[in-house]
Amino acid sequence: MATNTETAEKSASRRRAADPARRRASQPSPERTGRQKRTASSSRLHPRSLTREAWQLARDAGAPVASRILDGLRKYCGPVVGVVSPLGWIIAATVTALWILGSVFDWREALVAALLGTVLFLLAVGFILGRSSYAVELDLTRTRVAVGDRAVGSVAVSNTSAKALLPASLELPVGAATAIFHLPRLKPNQQHEDLFTIPTQRRAVIVVGPVRSVRADPLSLLRRQVFWTEPTDLYVHPRTVALVGSAAGFIKDLEGLPTKDLSSADVSFHALRDYVPGDDRRHIHWKTTARTGQLMVRQFEETRRSHLAVALSTNTSEYASDAEFELGVSVAGSIGLQAIREQRNLSVLTQDGPVRSETGRNLLDDMTRIEGRNRRLTAVDLARTTADSVPNASVVFFVVGPHVTPSQLRSAAASVPPGIRCIAIRCVSDQDPGRATIGDLTVLTLGNLSDLALILRKAAA
Repeated sequence: MATNTETAEKSASRRRAADPARRRASQPSPERTGRQKRTASSSRLHPRSLTREAWQLARDAGAPVASRILDGLRKYCGPVVGVVSPLGWIIAATVTALWILGSVFDWREALVAALLGTVLFLLAVGFILGRSSYAVELDLTRTRVAVGDRAVGSVAVSNTSAKALLPASLELPVGAATAIFHLPRLKPNQQHEDLFTIPTQRRAVIVVGPVRSVRADPLSLLRRQVFWTEPTDLYVHPRTVALVGSAAGFIKDLEGLPTKDLSSADVSFHALRDYVPGDDRRHIHWKTTARTGQLMVRQFEETRRSHLAVALSTNTSEYASDAEFELGVSVAGSIGLQAIREQRNLSVLTQDGPVRSETGRNLLDDMTRIEGRNRRLTAVDLARTTADSVPNASVVFFVVGPHVTPSQLRSAAASVPPGIRCIAIRCVSDQDPGRATIGDLTVLTLGNLSDLALILRKAAA
């Protein structure tokens, strides 16, 4: 019996020894044992980490719900909250405080005052309830006017409901101001029209509208607004003058301004020279060839197509007053419009960058938005930028203020490549027109926009 048992044990041990893979699988791996121990120990030693992870998961899951709740509050409660005026919020806070004080301290006077304030709010609600049915049309005769011109518009209101509408008020924001129109009682399909005029003393972009109807209580605790139109931009362009005749004579040459660079093919004839193999035979001058007995060809000068560059300095430290800065804007606009009328290439630049000049409307619209600031960049920096941006210009205008010194003007002209005519216009209020020369730079002094054509004719002479 014992012998059989020993034999069975030996055979089992031999099978285990013969199967090393099974032996390795049966033995626990030290790495796996350590990992299991670390996992178990971490679960036992750091229960707060699981709580933190669970809280994070719950918060992430609840974020969309909270976001939807807030969006719903803004959507449905926003219009309600917007009805309360600033005075209404003050009264509401005071009434709430009186209710609390009266209830805590049994203060009857506070309770009476709180009740009175609550009644006022309830009465105010009755004034803003109701629905108006209007058809409102805002019409501006012109959306672009010059400084000093009349800007006229109208507001036409029609009753589109089947019932008569009680008198009401319409508000029309015009820039920072607000115009109020009082509507009479309107029968069904009845129309009421009001005309208005917008002052245009200064260059600006004025936002007109939107037209809104207002319902409010006598104490203005609650104020309900309904918008009926979209806002409209009114451009008040700078004043400009037309330049005719020889006022722009320096850009009047149809062939462009000649340069000192010689060319074998152009429209500006320079001289005759001997024929060189490779020259175009169409340029052979046969009469001279017949007289001299050898081939002679025409030599041309390269011409530059007229390209006008206007550099307007917007550094207010270079001007003595706002009137001088506005005069500079008008001068730049007038010269630019003349170049566009003559279909010249035009580039207008300020310290803030280039100004659109594809059409006269684009030019004046962008010049309406120009703002002067006390900045670090001077007229000399602007001249360098202009020379880099418009290297092929034929005429460059520098429009500056009276505080730009002659040395700065000389530096500005020196930054322009040779062969380009430079003209500086100094805008000085109440100054007689004049002309001076600093090297190759022509300096014109202008005190009134109406004298611009005169001084340009002097410069062209």
